[in-house]
Amino acid sequence: MSLYKGMDADTLEAEYHLTKRRDADPALEDFPIVVDRWLARSAQHREASGARIDIPYGNGEREKLDYFYSGDAKGPLLFYIHGGYWQRGDKSMYSFVTEAFIKHGISVAVINYNLTPTVRMGQIPPQIRKAVAWCYHNSNDLQFDRDQIHVSGHSAGGHLTAMMMATDWPLFDNRLPIDLVKTGIPISGVFELEPIVHTSLNEGPQMDIDEAITESPTFIPPVTNAPQLVVYGGGESAEFHRQSKDYAEKFRTAERKMEVYEVPIYDHFEELERLAEDDSVFFEKTHQLITTQQL
Repeated sequence: MSLYKGMDADTLEAEYHLTKRRDADPALEDFPIVVDRWLARSAQHREASGARIDIPYGNGEREKLDYFYSGDAKGPLLFYIHGGYWQRGDKSMYSFVTEAFIKHGISVAVINYNLTPTVRMGQIPPQIRKAVAWCYHNSNDLQFDRDQIHVSGHSAGGHLTAMMMATDWPLFDNRLPIDLVKTGIPISGVFELEPIVHTSLNEGPQMDIDEAITESPTFIPPVTNAPQLVVYGGGESAEFHRQSKDYAEKFRTAERKMEVYEVPIYDHFEELERLAEDDSVFFEKTHQLITTQQL
C-alpha cells in the first residue's frame, strides 16, 4: 500500500532506517563499530584540545554544551547539532567533528538537547534556539565573535539546522539580530518529516502526519538570505538525496545562495568523518563558507 510518494512501509523503512541499511551491507563496518570509533576518537580529542565540557545553557539536565576553543577570540563559532532521529545520541560521540575546525581558527559548540519521547518534536527547536542565543549572549566568556555565528547539524541535526535558518530571532529574543546566523550547513537533513511517520523510527517522536508537517522545514521558509551548503552522502539512500535537493531547490533565490554538495561514495555516517579531515573537499567547502559567507 502506498503511504508516501508511492512508497510502501517496507520501502520507507529501507530508505530511512540507516543503521539497518548499513548493517545489511557486507562491504561496510557494522554501525556499533563506527560508534565505538567515534567515542574513542572524541574522548581523545576532548582531552587533547582542552575542551570545556558540560557548560550549562539552561537549567535542564540535557541543556549542556561542550565548547572547543580555536584560540582566536575574534574568530567565528560553529554551532553543531547531533543526530539520532530526535530520540538518541549524545554530544560526547561527536567531539571528533570539531578537530579540523579548531585547527583552522573556528571555535565549535556541540550541544545536547531533550530527546523524544520525553518531549514532543515541537519542543526541540525552541531548546536549540535557547542554546544558540545563550552562546551569543556569552560570547565574551567563550571568546568568539558573536557576529560570526554559523549553524550545522547532521541527520536530525540537519533538520534542526534548517529550523534555525527559519527562526525569527528578534521574535524569540528581542536582544538578538535578525541575521544572527550567518550561514547554515545542514548535513543529510530530514526536511520533510511525513515519511518518518510510516516507519519504526517514529517510535520516539510518535508523530502524526499533522505534527510532522508542522515541524517540517520544507514548509517553513528561511527568514534571512544567509547562504546554505546543503550536504548529503553519495552512498546514502535515494530519499536522503531527494530531500536535500528538494529543500535547496524550494528556497534557493538569486539573493539566497543554496549549494547542494554530495560527499562522493560515503554513506550517512562516513561523511562526518570526512568533515573532520581538513584536506577533504567537504571540510574545504564548509571552511570557505564560514570564513567568507559566500558559496
